[in-house]
Amino acid sequence: MILGIGILVIFYARYYLSSNDSMPKLYAYLMLFMTAMLGLVMSNNIIQLWFFWELTSISSFLLISYWWHKPEARKGAIMSLTVTGGGGLALLAGLLLLGNIVGSYNLDIILASKEIIQAHDLYEVTLILILLGAFTKSAQFPFHFWLPHAMAAPTPVSAYLHSATMVKAGIFLLARFYPALAGTDIWFVIVSLTGLVTLLFGAYVALFKHDLKGLLAYSTISHLGLITLLFGLDTKLAAVAAIFHIINHATFKASLFMATGIIDHETGTRDMRKINGMWRFMPYTATLAMVAAASMAGVPLLNGFLSKEMFFAETLHQQLLGSMSWLIPVFATIAGALAVAYSARFIHDVFFNGDPIDLPKQPSEPPRYMRVPIEILVALCLVVGIFPNFIVNDILKAASFAVLGGYVPEFEVALWHGFNLPLLMSGVAVAGGLLLYSQRRHLFQFQESLPTLDAKIVFDGSIDAITKWCQVKVNAIENGSLQRYLMLIFVVVLLFAGWPLFEMNQLGGQKQLTPIDVHNAMGAALLMVGAISTVIWYSHRVVSLLMLSVVGLMVSVAFTRFSAPDLALTQLTVEVVTIILLMLALFFLPQHSPKESSSLRVIRDVGISAALGIVVASICYALITRPLESISDFFLANAKTGGGGTNVVNVILVDFRGFDTLGEICVLGIAALGIYKLLVNLPLLMPTSDSEGRPWAKERYPILLASISQSLLPLALMVSFYIFLRGHNLPGGGFIAGLVTAVAFILQYIAHGSDWISERLTINYRKIIASGIAIALFTGVGSWFFDRPFMTTWFDYFDIPFIGEIELASALVFDLGVYITVVGATLMILASLGRLTVNAQEEEVNV
Repeated sequence: MILGIGILVIFYARYYLSSNDSMPKLYAYLMLFMTAMLGLVMSNNIIQLWFFWELTSISSFLLISYWWHKPEARKGAIMSLTVTGGGGLALLAGLLLLGNIVGSYNLDIILASKEIIQAHDLYEVTLILILLGAFTKSAQFPFHFWLPHAMAAPTPVSAYLHSATMVKAGIFLLARFYPALAGTDIWFVIVSLTGLVTLLFGAYVALFKHDLKGLLAYSTISHLGLITLLFGLDTKLAAVAAIFHIINHATFKASLFMATGIIDHETGTRDMRKINGMWRFMPYTATLAMVAAASMAGVPLLNGFLSKEMFFAETLHQQLLGSMSWLIPVFATIAGALAVAYSARFIHDVFFNGDPIDLPKQPSEPPRYMRVPIEILVALCLVVGIFPNFIVNDILKAASFAVLGGYVPEFEVALWHGFNLPLLMSGVAVAGGLLLYSQRRHLFQFQESLPTLDAKIVFDGSIDAITKWCQVKVNAIENGSLQRYLMLIFVVVLLFAGWPLFEMNQLGGQKQLTPIDVHNAMGAALLMVGAISTVIWYSHRVVSLLMLSVVGLMVSVAFTRFSAPDLALTQLTVEVVTIILLMLALFFLPQHSPKESSSLRVIRDVGISAALGIVVASICYALITRPLESISDFFLANAKTGGGGTNVVNVILVDFRGFDTLGEICVLGIAALGIYKLLVNLPLLMPTSDSEGRPWAKERYPILLASISQSLLPLALMVSFYIFLRGHNLPGGGFIAGLVTAVAFILQYIAHGSDWISERLTINYRKIIASGIAIALFTGVGSWFFDRPFMTTWFDYFDIPFIGEIELASALVFDLGVYITVVGATLMILASLGRLTVNAQEEEVNV
């Protein structure tokens, strides 16, 4: 369904959009959504499943807001994202609990652990959280209201998202976890009753909608309720019927949405009070739409009739309400009658019912190929309805096998099962639906006399109330004082980290501490001196930065002392970049000393700092004096054999935890782009003097520094290249090499200025960042071509004549992506700050 209907929608959209609409943008959004849906249904890890689940919400937000200039599109997209995103958070909590219960996040293991899950004390909580995610996505009552407002999207989007994919994601979740979570009273009560209420509510409201897409939206809600009700019934055949109706509903509803799009495209409106008599203007399209509407109503010889017959049959074989279980088939028949009524209204009011009224455009048949997707879908409705055994029987058995976890009950999808009670229910539904439609004037008068409650008003009011409440709390906490923010953060950390210490009977463990030697003591003393000096001389910016550098340097020495040369190199290079960043930023801050804190505030800050230091030291002492299992042994044992490298730190970064590194460089790139957008064209005035009143030098770029920096550049690049190549087996790697390269180029900026660099080297840092992330990403994707999981690395050894044995590893390409991203992001941040200095100087000259 995802690929098949997706291709038809893409073909249909080619003729639907006007020349003013961006076709590439729509196709890009549709491809993103299609990828998310495929990832969702193919995931065998529940965390990965949730990731794609959220990606469907984000991509659907982009699709619904495609016509962003329309207020209803923006509001509908926000409502959709809010409701489905909130449900996604509940789903995440439920999946985390589920993984914790089973001890694995592998879906196969979870589906095979039904007894463990349902016997656990957290089963009910887990079930409710997962159902909240499913119900919000599948527009179940009372979370249904986002779907009608999502109809502000272009019709191809509605045909894809709201018939076959997005709303079916919630149904898919019910089906996917059916083997593990179903079979209990709480499952059947919540799922069945929610589905029943949604089925009736959606069918009733659909009858009174004048907008064609509004009618189809509420009919979709009703059919989603039908499928949910089937999954809630205590029979395996009900689950088979639910799967069958998922397929049938996607077929006839996608064709109806496309037919609605054609009517809107050719008439300029979707108001059924105006678009009457369309049969005379577009008879071919009208025939296709009427067949699809008849399938939606459950008319014989069409696929919708077959699955609705199965639905009626399964309502007769349940004991959901005990002695009152007979109400379920009664309600099902009523819902069937309402479906016939709104389907009859769709057919009669649009294609017959007199002449059109005040149409914006003169209607006619659409372009020939615009009808092709509808023709294919309607043909499927007919072929499946007439020859179900030949077309859908095997497909339905395979799908049911996956959902039910193995055993599939005997069933036969046939056009004729003889005279039986389900057939009688179908007949009553058809007759009752036509009778309801014939009395539509009285029904509309009755509906208009009822008080109306618009869910949008409730939603908007709730969002406004929550926003105002949050704003009050934010205003109470955030007053613009960084000191206050740090104080609140440290107090919270102090409370949460310190409380467990008071519950410990003994702080220290059985292990003895390593004796303190002179070198460690001197390093700790210098570290404390640097930290204290930074605090004391904070008003002297250069001195405080130097003292801060002492802290960073001693941390690097400590890493070296404890056999962590990679961390030491990283700390040193980061220290250099940070100092340059701080020097550039401090240049634009007010030159006068800040207002001193009061004595009481100083005492408070000292007390919090001391308490936090004691708590952190106590936690460290408690940890290092207890025997704890370390994961280090695993990495030490497998770095060479599993990752092909002897530098364990680098192997962890590019192999074992490569996915984490990919995420980190993405965050780095996003941060750099954000800083660039904040700083570009930012108007700043250049200070004329430093904090002590001394004027800044007129000579911007000293000749000696410029000469030395040019000589150092090739040497620095060679060193960074060497550090990069050796990183897999010796201290180094892409991150450190990238920082070294960035520092080498920043030195050129400092020595010569931005204009001098721009004249000689045209650099687009955004493209550099994008290229680095793309290289890292495609390295991970490349493993798929060899039937390996994402980010699986490869390495091997080769004998080269006159050189000897060398190692080639795919991790080197991934590390290259890290290197390029780090270079681009670091240079973009520092060069943007440096460019501000040039702009400020130019403005001062102009003044």
